[in-house]
Order: sequence, then structure tokens, then C-alpha cells
Amino acid sequence: MSANGNRMARRLAWLGALVPALFVSQVANAAWDLNLTQGVTETSQTVFDIHMTLLWICVVIGVGVFGVMIYSIFTHRKSKGAVAAQFHESTTIEIIWTVIPTLLLVVMAIPSTVALIDLEDNSASDMSIQVVGYQWKWQYKYLDEELDFFSNLAASSRDQINSDPTGVDNYLLEVDNRLVIPAGKKVRFLITANDVIHSWWVPDFGWKQDAIPGFINEAWTRVEEPGIYRGQCTELCGIDHGFMPIVVEVKPQAEYDAWVAEQKSALKAAAASGDREWAMAELMEKGEEVYMRVCVACHQANGQGIPPAFPAIAGGAISTGPIKGHLDQAMNGVPGTAMQAFAAQLNDVELAAVVTYQRNAFGNEMGDMVQPADVKAAR
Repeated sequence: MSANGNRMARRLAWLGALVPALFVSQVANAAWDLNLTQGVTETSQTVFDIHMTLLWICVVIGVGVFGVMIYSIFTHRKSKGAVAAQFHESTTIEIIWTVIPTLLLVVMAIPSTVALIDLEDNSASDMSIQVVGYQWKWQYKYLDEELDFFSNLAASSRDQINSDPTGVDNYLLEVDNRLVIPAGKKVRFLITANDVIHSWWVPDFGWKQDAIPGFINEAWTRVEEPGIYRGQCTELCGIDHGFMPIVVEVKPQAEYDAWVAEQKSALKAAAASGDREWAMAELMEKGEEVYMRVCVACHQANGQGIPPAFPAIAGGAISTGPIKGHLDQAMNGVPGTAMQAFAAQLNDVELAAVVTYQRNAFGNEMGDMVQPADVKAAR
């Protein structure tokens, strides 16, 4: 076969592989939404309306400009004997293509500016929630209720990360503790981060806000209709960035009040449970739950870790070393590494249980245990 024949055969083979790939890609992407989310808040609807207005202005401009270009190309082509006009400048044209774009920019800027000013207006809020980003979870502090908790990726999604997620509801978009807010109330958010830059985003609310360590950004929302609204961290914040979902549940005021009372009762019960002595079996059961919720992201479900960044728990120097050092590292972390301080993230029972579990699981057989009273004393 000639060189030209070889090249032709290679091109046909390449096209034969490309066409099915494009077809599969189109099938896979058939459910993609190409437009902005209209959302459920007044802010999101305003943003959507401005977007659509600007889109149609651009469409009209595009059709007009390309229409004139295409008409000129075909009507005034050389084969029809057209002769190019000879002129250097036109004051009239200069004025037209300066004034019209200026007016368009003003028309587009006015509603956009009004929307941005409204988006920044956090006054007259009914409640305030502090949002703190961690690698890789969110902490929510209800400043008016003295209530706070952490929100992690739900076990239903986490357990399927390396398996087939088919059949998992809201895969990678479900959490163990949802942020709950009342319907019809203006909620102010104070957004920051504990470690690296994160970004808090719920598409149905019509905005997103960066969470920056040492800096507090503000935002607000008012959702009239009860429902569940999902989002994600939209800043590349580390190895598990894709496993940091946000779920906001909007409840009617009465149901919200009942939820707050339930959460406060649970916190009191958890505090009371730290005053008694726990049996080894109890600590191991609780510790496994805490480990699979908090530690598994870095140290893996089998305790093997991801060296060198995340050392193994199985046979590890810390988990088989002095128990005091193990507890200290769990509470205070390791500066300059990805090992976080969990003293503020976990209560006395959870810290005692997870340290006990790590020292007696994955082949570690230390036989010792930490009591909640030990953690309380270490604080």
C-alpha cells in the first residue's frame, strides 16, 4: 500500500473510533442542563432574569453583526463586480458604534448593580449561622441558638466511592447532618474556613461565597418553600474536594422549632454520657462509628492510610505508642500536616471512643482504653 493509502487508512480508523465516542458522550451528557438554575429564592430568580436578558441582547447583536457580514460577503463579492469603497473615516459611524454600546452597557449595568447591592444587604436578618469549611466537611454554628454540629458526606455515598454507586440516592450529594433553616425567614451566613480556601454553594439560592481562613464573608437567603436543596464545595480544597456536599433542609417554622429542641436535647444527652465510665465493647462500637465518619477519608477503612501524607493506623507508631501521646495528637493535631485538631470537632465520648478503637482495631491489640473523663481532664 502506498504512503497516501496508509494515511487514508489511519484517518478512517481514527474516525471510526471517534464517532462512537462522540455518540456515547452525547448519550452520557443528555441530562446536562445548559442554562442557569432558576432556583427557589428571589435572588436566584433575579439573577436568572438578568442572565436571560443579557443572553437575548447578545443573541440580537450576534445575529445582526453576522447577518450584515454574511450579506456583505455574498452581495459585494468580486465575482459580481463589486468595487470596494474608498474612504478613511466616518464621524457618523464613529458616533454610532460608540453611543450604542455605551447605552447597552448602561442598560445592562443598572439591574446588575441593583441585584449586587441587594445581595450584599444582610441587614434585618432573622437569624445568623456561621459556616466553617474544613477538609473535608462543614461546621454549622447557630449563633442565636447556641447550637453547632459538623456535616460530613453520608455513609451511603462514602461506602460506594470505590464501588458501583448505581442505586445510591443522591450519590455524593447527601450528608449525615443537614443544615436546617426555617421557611420564610431571612438567614444571614457568616462564612469562613479552618484550614484552606473552600466555597459554599447551593445553586437554588442563586449565589456562592468563598470560605477563607482568617476572613469572614457574608451572604443571606430567604427560602419561602420548604424542601431539600443540595450543593457542593466549589473550590479545589484537597484530595477529597469532591466529597464535601452541602444539604440544606427548609422546614416550616413549627417543625424547625421542634428540630432545634431535639438537637439541644441530643447535645445534653451526649454531654451527660461523658460523665459515666464506658465499657470496652461500648467504646469500640462508638469508636468504629466515629472512625468511619471522621477518620476514614485519610486513613482508609482498613487503617492502612495513604503514606506518606496519611500514616497507617494499623501498626502505626502513634496508635501503638503511649496512649497519652495518641490522645494528644487526636485532640491537637499535628501542625504543618493534614492531621487536624479534633478537640473542637468531637465531644469527650467521641474522642475517647475513637482513640480506643484505633488502639484495638486493624490488628492493634493494645488492650488499653480512654475514658471520656480522661479526655475532659486533658482539655
